[in-house]
Amino acid sequence: MRKLSLLFALFISLNLFAQDAVNYQLPPKDIMDLALAKPTPAVSVDSKGQWMLLIERNMYPLVDELGQPEVRVAGLRINPANFSQSRQNYINNFTLKNIASGKEYKIAGLPANLLANSVSWSPNEKKFAFTNSTGSIVDLYVVDIATQKATKVNKTALNVVLGAAFSWLDDNTLLYKTATKSPAAMPKRPITPKGPTVQESYGSASPRPTFQDMIKSPYDEQLFEFFATSQLVKNVNGVETKINQPAIYSSVSASPDKKYLLVRTINKPFSYVVPANGFNTTVTIHDASGKLVKELAKIPSSETAPGGNDNVADVPRNIEWRDDEAATIVWCKALDGGLIKNTAEFRDAVYALAAPFTAQQKELFKTKMRYGGVTWGNSTFAIVQEMLRSKVIGRMSRWNPSTGEMELLMERSMTDLYNNPGSPVTEKNSYGRDVVIPKDGKLLMNNTTGASPKGDLPFLAYFDLATKKNEIIWRCKEDEYEMVMEVLDRNSLTVLTRKETQTVVPNYHMKTLKGVVPEGGKQITDFKNPYPQLEGVSVEKISYKRADGVDLTGNLYLPKGYNVKKDGPLPVLMWAYPREFTNARDAAQVRGSKNTFTRISWGSPIFWVTQGYAVLDAAEMPIVSTNPDKKPNDDFIDQLKLNARAAIDKLAAMGVGDSTRVGVGGHSYGAFMTAHLLSHTNWFKGGIARSGAYNRTLTPFSFQNEDRTYWQAPQLYFDMSPFSYAQKIKTPILLVHGDTDDNTGTYPIQSERMFQALKGNGGNVRYVSLPYEAHGYRGKENILHLLWEEHMWLEKYVKGKK
Repeated sequence: MRKLSLLFALFISLNLFAQDAVNYQLPPKDIMDLALAKPTPAVSVDSKGQWMLLIERNMYPLVDELGQPEVRVAGLRINPANFSQSRQNYINNFTLKNIASGKEYKIAGLPANLLANSVSWSPNEKKFAFTNSTGSIVDLYVVDIATQKATKVNKTALNVVLGAAFSWLDDNTLLYKTATKSPAAMPKRPITPKGPTVQESYGSASPRPTFQDMIKSPYDEQLFEFFATSQLVKNVNGVETKINQPAIYSSVSASPDKKYLLVRTINKPFSYVVPANGFNTTVTIHDASGKLVKELAKIPSSETAPGGNDNVADVPRNIEWRDDEAATIVWCKALDGGLIKNTAEFRDAVYALAAPFTAQQKELFKTKMRYGGVTWGNSTFAIVQEMLRSKVIGRMSRWNPSTGEMELLMERSMTDLYNNPGSPVTEKNSYGRDVVIPKDGKLLMNNTTGASPKGDLPFLAYFDLATKKNEIIWRCKEDEYEMVMEVLDRNSLTVLTRKETQTVVPNYHMKTLKGVVPEGGKQITDFKNPYPQLEGVSVEKISYKRADGVDLTGNLYLPKGYNVKKDGPLPVLMWAYPREFTNARDAAQVRGSKNTFTRISWGSPIFWVTQGYAVLDAAEMPIVSTNPDKKPNDDFIDQLKLNARAAIDKLAAMGVGDSTRVGVGGHSYGAFMTAHLLSHTNWFKGGIARSGAYNRTLTPFSFQNEDRTYWQAPQLYFDMSPFSYAQKIKTPILLVHGDTDDNTGTYPIQSERMFQALKGNGGNVRYVSLPYEAHGYRGKENILHLLWEEHMWLEKYVKGKK
């Protein structure tokens, strides 16, 4: 009898901790309709402004599509059936629109069940090409603009496992990589391995991040080699010619004059520590037929590179063609051994070698900071970028290739958005390459953000090379949001813009900014509002200060018909993502615009404005360095609290937010933030933490923008781990994670261990593991269920009873 009682007690105990079997659920109708609303098409316009390509993408794939066989190796996720990447957001329709007439044309010959990607215009823009994936092959199609007809041009299946699907060599010639074997020939995993897997390290430090999906065994090496090996092919008007022998080609690019190819191939041994883009590489130059002309460099695995911001491998970097010459290779190399701690007047030098590549390399210039690239112009002008990530400083200089003269044009904090001059507007040179050419001593600059104290107001400007000042010649009106997408004619300043307001969906306009301008120009698209459920919702960018005086902003959404005097304070959902700053001035700058049209993605918190919540989205959470001897994260927790308290108090002071009913949430680093706020305050009723990292000892060689390692700052890693304070989290928290998260540092084990820690300490926690999802979620059933989980959590713990 006593044994039976013990068994019955054990049965009861086990059932108390049993997990519910949950079928997929659906959120409220308004939320579901918003989530499934078809987005407006993306567009691409030719440089003459004659044709617009409307690009429609697939909605969420079904979960069973995500669950198809997948090979995860070398940091890649591969579809083993067709030599492509397994997780892509495909295009499902193209439409051509003649801008002058406004007439739209369907394209004949598109494959059934279109799954397109990698769209690229031909050099003369009379054609465009794209890849199309089926269950067994990736094909290449070309669309003739004049006839609006698509034609498959490849005879051999493409291999796009390593990306860079194809490139145009001229108007009739395409270069691409093809598969060398049938998918059926994939190596079979041996039941009995030849022996154990062994890795070694003898004294050479390799402080690498915690990458996902690495090679783990000799069998994985075979898989990577099988899927990544390809054959280069040149296709002229449908006739394929092989170039070179099969190899693991990571990239291939043609010289401006099309006479040479810059080729990067991956070599053994393969790394077990870093992904494929960090493997041993040989960089070579070949002629157009594939004949080897010169071996430029052997680049060792990036696992040998030093860790830390601004430290680089002491090998050639940024190897590329110079855009303003026929066939000249340029690259940079560190002058300080690659270590920023070493004293050096110059950090990097940039070198060049011109065809026929038999002379000695020529030094072009040196940089005081780390070389960040060149925007090429002509024989007398180029723009050089430098930066120091550790100090968050960037500089822009002009360089004269003929004289070697370098002149500093601007140096600024990279987080100083107000003083960002924008990007130089480029034009095509005789080689068809994008270059920047000053006119009358000025550069035309396009700033598609245009941050200002009044919010984002995109602008066009002339940057005067003599005075080093920006002269704004056009700027978005303060009651709308409009940006220049393309400058079609630099002389008349004929531009393509995208314009929107809070209530008007983004549409495209063509206008001329010089002379008499018709109000608004010519509207060339007429996309409709995909979110009627949000009509009448109030949107406001609010400003407030935290206790130490740092200015903050956030985007406040209030329900349709809400009246503060009549309806009183609402339950609040606050959504945020922390960012680091080296000074309070930059942290206080206004980001975003009150005049943008509200867009909804699967991860948005805005859904809940339809359910009676005040939603504070993009609530600023700056983490600011408080003095020169400290890094931003040294005060991470205290500053998080300052930010959150200020937001709660602001909404309460406005009368719209009930300070006793506030929920907080975020994704990735925002989830990390959420767990910290719940462990160090009692200000919230519930939290939602999606795909976060909670134990920083699992990311010991730096995380986010923190470059100190665990062994350099163990207390920091402890303090910045919500896992360390799991016993203090009593506020209910919903943990969500994709079970195949591919992001550096956010392995699913982060949420698994955090759940166990909270459960073991008596916390209130629910852990939802979404099948087949990576760091961002895609499956239709998973996303709708996620929204149901979040809704039920907020209703139960945040809205509750007033």
